[in-house]
Amino acid sequence: MDMRARPYRSVLYIPGSKDRALDKARNLPIDAIIFDLEDAVAIDEKPNARATLTAALAQGGYGQRMRIVRINGLDTEWGEADAKAANDMDCDAVLLPKVETTAQLDALAALTDKPLWAMMETPRGMLNAAAIAAHPKLAGMVMGTNDLAKELQCRFRADRLPLATSLGLCLLAAKAEGTIIVDGVYNAFKDEDGLRAECEQGRDMGFDGKTLIHPAQVEIANAAFAPSEDEVDLARRQIAAFEEAHAAGQGVAVVDGKIVENLHIVTAREILAKADAIASLNG
Repeated sequence: MDMRARPYRSVLYIPGSKDRALDKARNLPIDAIIFDLEDAVAIDEKPNARATLTAALAQGGYGQRMRIVRINGLDTEWGEADAKAANDMDCDAVLLPKVETTAQLDALAALTDKPLWAMMETPRGMLNAAAIAAHPKLAGMVMGTNDLAKELQCRFRADRLPLATSLGLCLLAAKAEGTIIVDGVYNAFKDEDGLRAECEQGRDMGFDGKTLIHPAQVEIANAAFAPSEDEVDLARRQIAAFEEAHAAGQGVAVVDGKIVENLHIVTAREILAKADAIASLNG
C-alpha cells in the first residue's frame, strides 16, 4: 500500500499488558494501533507487558493495520529493554514518548532498525519540531495533547485555542518533510458531538487522523478523516475536466464555476488514492 495514501484515520491506544484488549483490537475497524508499554501499563507490570505484547504480535491477526509500539522513554529503567524487544517484535514502527531533540531519536535508532515515530508533547518538543520531523529515521509524529496542556499550564477550551501554536508548529514540520502526523486524544469518550467537532477541526487543519482511547470513538474518527462521497465525486470530475482541457491544449479547466489547475489535480489524485486505500483496508 502506498505510504502516502495509507489511511491513519483512527489510531487506537491498546495497553500492551491486557490480553483481552490485544485480542479485541484484531477485529476493530481501525487503521493503526499504538500498542502501549508506557502510560497504559502499571510500573510493576512493565516487564510482563513486554512479553505479553511480543506474544500477541507473534500470534498476528492484525491484518493491514499499522502496528506501532510505544516504548518507555530511554531515560527510564525500562526504555532500553523495551526498544530492544520492540526491534524483534512483529511491528511496523517504534514510538518514543516526549521527544524533544534529535539526539533522543539517534539513541533509539541505535537500538532498533524499525522506523521511528515521535510523541510531541512538551514545549521544547514544539520548538524543535522542524529538526525532529527531518530526522532520517522518523516516519510519523503523534500529538500528546494531554501532557502538552499540562506542561503549558493552559486551560481546556473546546476550540483548542491554547494549543493552536503547538499544533501548527508540528503540522508545519510534518508537512515540510512529508511525515505522517496524527492528532491528540479526546478524553470524553462518551461525548460523540465533542469528538466529532475535534476530529473535524483536526482534519481541516491537515492532520492525517486521530489517536483514540476507546473503541467507541472509532466510527466517528473514521468518518471524519475519510474523503466524503462529495469529495470523491468532485475529485473525479476535476481530473476528467482537466484531462479534457489538457488534450485541447489548455492549461486550466473549470468545474462547478471554479478554476482547476494542476495543483488541484495533485490533491484530487491523493483523495482518490486515500479512498481506494480505505476500501482495500475494509476488505
